[in-house]
Amino acid sequence: MRTPARLKPAPTRLIGSTAVAATLILALSACGVTGTTASTAEATADGPLKNIQVMIPNAPGSGYDVTGRAAVKVMDEIGVTTGTEVTNLAGAGGTVGLARTLTEKGNKDFLLMMGLGVVGAAYTNETDAKVADATPIARLIEEAGAIFVPTDSPYKTLDDLIVAWKKNPGAFPVGGGSSPGGPDHLLPMQLADAVGIEAGDVNFVSYDGGGELLPAILGGKLQFAASGYGEFLEQVKAGELRVLAVTSEERVPVLPDAPTLKEQDVDLVFTNWRGLLAAPGLSKAETARLVTAVTAMHDSDEWAQVLEDNGWTDAFITGDDFASFLTEQDERVATVLTDLGLV
Repeated sequence: MRTPARLKPAPTRLIGSTAVAATLILALSACGVTGTTASTAEATADGPLKNIQVMIPNAPGSGYDVTGRAAVKVMDEIGVTTGTEVTNLAGAGGTVGLARTLTEKGNKDFLLMMGLGVVGAAYTNETDAKVADATPIARLIEEAGAIFVPTDSPYKTLDDLIVAWKKNPGAFPVGGGSSPGGPDHLLPMQLADAVGIEAGDVNFVSYDGGGELLPAILGGKLQFAASGYGEFLEQVKAGELRVLAVTSEERVPVLPDAPTLKEQDVDLVFTNWRGLLAAPGLSKAETARLVTAVTAMHDSDEWAQVLEDNGWTDAFITGDDFASFLTEQDERVATVLTDLGLV
């Protein structure tokens, strides 16, 4: 297989690298896992945050859903929150949830789980709701993507799949758990570009989260699925799905037998991320209150275990740093979508 020219990465990227991730983690070592000590005490000085609403902007079983519910569970376990309510509001790649968040102006007890997909969907759905209008709280994790096929698929290797895909892309449906502009859309589009398939020829089928994508790939409606590897770990372990490639720089510990794209002569590395936004119009004190609670969650041993169990990369940043990151991601998404002729 030929090795195409590498897509040029941006300083803050959709196309990631382990080296950059490692540098980020070292730079943020002051926010590392320290157990439930000082930050928890600070967060609970006036008692736990009560009755926080956390909105998941797509279906149950999605990456947002898994991440959001895990974060809520840890915050409740360590005592920084109590009575937290989690709701799912799917639609338009997460922008329905984003729009709802913006209507909660001044609500100090409201959080939205979001990520790269919401940034991209704001472009492709041409919505008036913008990530920049919400209050940034924290980026939590990074996760590479993966290429999945059912175990009874005729494609045993990535090369098998690419050979078949290139013969007739229009008759080769591929799916992802995000709308156009989201990570599960950008990944197969960038993969197509890397192996010499025109983005406009790709037959992409959009699903609203991994919960909807899973039955489609298991039911034979798709030739392959692109999604975060953590979403389908149980199905891989159960022998229902096979991973042809992961999109990280190196193999991931939870899928040690899955080769990277680079190992298979495809010069592409791709990472997704997830984090939390709050409603607009909060005071500095109200924002700090939420950041403190999420920081206590991040610093706990319980969250360290969640990261390990899911194979997620710790990518924790808060407040102004997260706001700057969101601005860079917005610009990067616009560039990638334009380069691929998708907007």
